[in-house]
Amino acid sequence: MSGLANRPYLKMNGIGNEIVVLDLRDGGHEVTPAEARAIAAHEPFDQLMVLYPPRQAGTDAFMRIFNTDGSQSGACGNGTRCVAWHLMPAHGRDTIVLQTPTSLVEARRAGEAFTVDMGPPRFLWQEIPISRPAEDTRAVDFRYGPAEAPLLERPSLVNMGNPHAVFWVPDDPYGYDLATIGPSIEHDPLFPERVNVSLAEVRDAGHIVLRVWERGAGMTRACGSAACATGVAAARLGLTARRTRISLPGGDLLIDWRESDDHVLMTGAVELEHAGRFAPSWFADAA
Repeated sequence: MSGLANRPYLKMNGIGNEIVVLDLRDGGHEVTPAEARAIAAHEPFDQLMVLYPPRQAGTDAFMRIFNTDGSQSGACGNGTRCVAWHLMPAHGRDTIVLQTPTSLVEARRAGEAFTVDMGPPRFLWQEIPISRPAEDTRAVDFRYGPAEAPLLERPSLVNMGNPHAVFWVPDDPYGYDLATIGPSIEHDPLFPERVNVSLAEVRDAGHIVLRVWERGAGMTRACGSAACATGVAAARLGLTARRTRISLPGGDLLIDWRESDDHVLMTGAVELEHAGRFAPSWFADAA
């Protein structure tokens, strides 16, 4: 029997980004990709946030993030806000620090919302990564669609803990068939670690409308790291200021690319949908 049988969990969302929070800080079990897929089959999520005992002094938990397909993600801002909602009351303070396999992430309460410090963005082509050199990742030579009339082209590339390709569209991003476009670009040979695909329309210097196809998860109502990548990419191109409101299908996020240290701060709401326990039968085929 899986060590997850009968374990409690929280089903939450961060402006529509479906999140399952699994607290394993009592130790004793490491979630496998097969178990993550089994959970997704019965309690659908965009990301599964798994908390383990702290591994570094000064942190509140070690955290792994699983996508629907069982692959791991390097960052999930919306999910991290849900984790902050879960942990802060128990710790009796309004700030927590989480360790992931690649970084430390700080979250703090911001009134009724939560702010996550997503760290500094990375722009070098090797850091995205992509499979060939590119001098300027603000607009990379890449096209989707017919060569003579591409539907999308010259994306901005940013790594915000995971790779993002932001395509700037002149009109409503809801007018594009992202369910078809997304998986094709996600698996393009240009992106050896796959990529999150965003369609962004700049409404004005402080507002962007965004739709996202997430690698390993598909169409989602929100993606915090994509919102961060889009806000940063827009500021790099001079399309917006460094502080931007990003409107996703599930709601709005405030992105602030802080000039003092280059860190990207993301602020938004979270919601608890329900609490539950994993049925043992969910994991019958996850051995």
